[in-house]
Amino acid sequence: MQRRMEYPRPQFVRNEWLNLNGAWDFAFDDNDEGLAQKWYLQFPEQKLDIQVPFAYQTKLSGINDPSFHDVIWYHRMIELPKAWEQKEVILHFGAVDYRAWVYVNGELATYHEGGHVNFSVNITNLLKDKDNCVTLRVEDPSSDELIPRGKQYWHEQSAYIYYTRTSGIWQTVWLESVDPVHIQHVKFTPDIDNGDIVMEYELNCPRSTDYTQYELQTEISYKGKLLVSESFKVLEIYNKRSYNLRNRFADRSNIHTHGWYWTPESPNLFDVTFRLVHKDHVIDKVDSYFGMRKVSVENGKFMLNNLPYYQKLVLDQGYFRDGLLTAPTDEDLKEDIILSKEMGFNGARKHQKVEDPRYMYWADQLGFLVWGEAANCVEFGPEAVERLTKEWFEIVKRDYNHPSIIVWVPINESWGVSRVMIEEKQQHHVTAMYHLVKSLDSSRMVISNDGWEHTISDLCTIHNYKNGQQLRNAFSSIEAAMTAEPVGRAVYAKGYSYRGEPILVTEYGGVAYQIDQTEGWGYSSVKSSEELIEAYAAVTNALIESPIVQGFCYTQITDVEQEINGLLTYDREPKCNMAAIKKINDQIK
Repeated sequence: MQRRMEYPRPQFVRNEWLNLNGAWDFAFDDNDEGLAQKWYLQFPEQKLDIQVPFAYQTKLSGINDPSFHDVIWYHRMIELPKAWEQKEVILHFGAVDYRAWVYVNGELATYHEGGHVNFSVNITNLLKDKDNCVTLRVEDPSSDELIPRGKQYWHEQSAYIYYTRTSGIWQTVWLESVDPVHIQHVKFTPDIDNGDIVMEYELNCPRSTDYTQYELQTEISYKGKLLVSESFKVLEIYNKRSYNLRNRFADRSNIHTHGWYWTPESPNLFDVTFRLVHKDHVIDKVDSYFGMRKVSVENGKFMLNNLPYYQKLVLDQGYFRDGLLTAPTDEDLKEDIILSKEMGFNGARKHQKVEDPRYMYWADQLGFLVWGEAANCVEFGPEAVERLTKEWFEIVKRDYNHPSIIVWVPINESWGVSRVMIEEKQQHHVTAMYHLVKSLDSSRMVISNDGWEHTISDLCTIHNYKNGQQLRNAFSSIEAAMTAEPVGRAVYAKGYSYRGEPILVTEYGGVAYQIDQTEGWGYSSVKSSEELIEAYAAVTNALIESPIVQGFCYTQITDVEQEINGLLTYDREPKCNMAAIKKINDQIK
């Protein structure tokens, strides 16, 4: 059975594409002899079958081997549609963990390092008339603590807060057909204060291209109503346009209602179609969407579309029993958001995982806030700095256009910077990550080090797993919050201090409830569904009633392996009455 056949890039859609998920040849290369033996030319006879895009450690891959294998290979034949013969062909990988060498018909097509974001390569010049093949060599160093690994454990057996690794291909592989001159990228920046959407277009053009022969058409619609229809001559590879959407209509703003803005309660989206035209012929067509949404801080208050907004988030590891980091189906990604909303949460902090773009698509469509977070390294060093920094360029570029994403989190709980409290070098790194991400995206909040030991952050985010009364005491005042140190960690690193940022408790709870034979742990435990609801109420009410807290993030939506502190089981079955959780969350709007 083939899985994950939906379109993998839902905010930049073309019609001509081919999904390469499904059966591939696969081989372990534990002796690292594949290069010497030129497996990219002749794949070994001793091979396995794997179901892409699932990692070999998963049940859905058909291999289900959680042991260490640091070098692995993939291979499959591809057959291209006849209609693509005069087109360019782009090969896309949603994510390959961690280093990938891609060969097409025995020739090296590209190399990519970084296990959590997409990459692509134009393979047109490597293709033959028939019998084309794609081969990958992948390295995923199981115990290297200087690569961004997030929750993937560097020991073979999962333990404590760390889980089974995901190696190799774990998001969709696909091909698309384009004209040599095509739309490469479009960046949307909403400006609700002026009622504008700012669009930045980048084209892919051969050097000999006569730009004057091309026109770019843009159509913007809202719920079927055409608002913008413009065409302009392409005189440069990069073009920038601003379109006014409010157009002197009060109902399009949030003066009286949500208007046309995007919020979790009213996830309004605008549809966009781009057409690149050459001599009256459409040579490229892309469908997209965007939302008019603004996040800001005013006088110490977190604002969504210039109005105070209370964030009720749930921590989401994004793991699945049979697929680990890869959701078994697109519907599973959607269902996680639906279940969260049914419990009264208005967003999720995606924890130590750069999530599949399909998740953000559903968050955009359904109305669900997302905190985007990178997988961190375990230890600090020049290699770790370089690797994490490089991935952030790719993360922001890929996900910039999603209105659901409101916060970026480069580092969590001093992971990979364990001496950031006192060591200036690590403080420089954390602060540099804050400024780097802000330089790439000034429209969102950025957290330097979520949980504690902040340097410079747009929000003051604190992790505290104490009981209800202790939370009440800790967040009774700003002074109490800044001095509580629940795990012996200061809120700010040495030399830095609170500057009036909105205070949010971005991890708390973590109440374990074992309802089957799965043994595990949590930060506290209960023995019944009723007790779980009572425990949730005790810690959440303490934060809702706090005079200083402007939002929370409960740990967590589901159990994951040995962690049994989810509101749902690993298989997404409720552990208690979800309506009761919603009633507690709904006390504050």
